Amino acid sequence: MKRRILLVDDDTAVLLTLKAVLEFNEFEVQTANSAAEAVRKLESGVYEMVITDSRMETDDAGFHVVRAAQQQSYRPATALLTAYPPRNLDWENHGVQSLLVKPMGTNELLRQIEALLVRRQDEKQVREDPHRAFEGDLHKQKAS
Repeated sequence: MKRRILLVDDDTAVLLTLKAVLEFNEFEVQTANSAAEAVRKLESGVYEMVITDSRMETDDAGFHVVRAAQQQSYRPATALLTAYPPRNLDWENHGVQSLLVKPMGTNELLRQIEALLVRRQDEKQVREDPHRAFEGDLHKQKAS
């Protein structure tokens, strides 16, 4: 089964290029051209990851998308796509799990997406069964 990503950007060229790259690499991609459209799609669908541009209709539109993603029961991984990375770590305080800085090579983009999806899956397993995660840590320590 393909993993679903919601890709949000008001720049159609960026949106279509990233969509093509991700689909070529076996992702199912839905797109949104604005934060408002993204929020509607988040509420009506289920995604494993949301990648959103930071600046769209407002300078902080991407953070609105991330907050909406965090409110969903399925808790998708979140990444902020930006050509203007913040100088401080303020983006982490907004719930963004990864910062993707444009321009970025395809291999690096895919590496970061895969790493974030693995981390999301690990966090999901811990939420579902914290005792099992603790036992896994003990097993790793004994094997060392």
